[in-house]
Amino acid sequence: MKQLLLDLSLENIPTLENFVPGRNVELLHVLNEFLTTSSAGNFIYCWGGSGSGKSHLLKSIREACIRLKHYHVAYFTCDQNTEFERNDNLPDCIIVDDVDRLGPEAQIKLFNLYNQARDECLVLFLVSGKSAPAQLQLRQDVITRLSWGLVYQIHELTDEEKGQAMKHYAVNSGFELPEEVCDYLLRYEKRDMPYLIKVIDALGRYSLMLQRPITLPLLRQFLHEVL
Repeated sequence: MKQLLLDLSLENIPTLENFVPGRNVELLHVLNEFLTTSSAGNFIYCWGGSGSGKSHLLKSIREACIRLKHYHVAYFTCDQNTEFERNDNLPDCIIVDDVDRLGPEAQIKLFNLYNQARDECLVLFLVSGKSAPAQLQLRQDVITRLSWGLVYQIHELTDEEKGQAMKHYAVNSGFELPEEVCDYLLRYEKRDMPYLIKVIDALGRYSLMLQRPITLPLLRQFLHEVL
């Protein structure tokens, strides 16, 4: 049981393959096109609420840039004082997650980095935030920079899409996930996909350990004993 708990706390490696697109097919197509062509000057801002998959998508692009293109990638998870130091040698890609968290000084540094990236034709500048550029509580010049290129909203998956994603993950992991189990998780547990996938992964191991098929009673027992 303890090992199951430890495993549940681990983060699955985000990839484009395990990102469920839902209504975000166009954005996924643009990012895959970038990985295929790698033309310079790609500025992309994507936004969405908590649980929409922003961080998963950005981390997926980071991994793909490193694994497929062997690019040097700078990845920033923002807080009030994130450091964006200008450097004579920019990385190939700059990825900035949760830009809306930046404080005033950090925003100025990001503004300067944007300008340098444009002047030097950086391959990719990918940024995420919680809302569309015009609705961000940031400096106006930073908002202007975020609007330089393509802007996409990341739509959260519907319950039906989340159910399909959970079932697909279970099948790929070697077991079936009944509809009632999906419905129960969506009704009573946290609804963001990374958490749900971790629960399903641990539930599959729990089922194997007890040599019992996955059913709603087994799920309830698992949630009581393990979570």
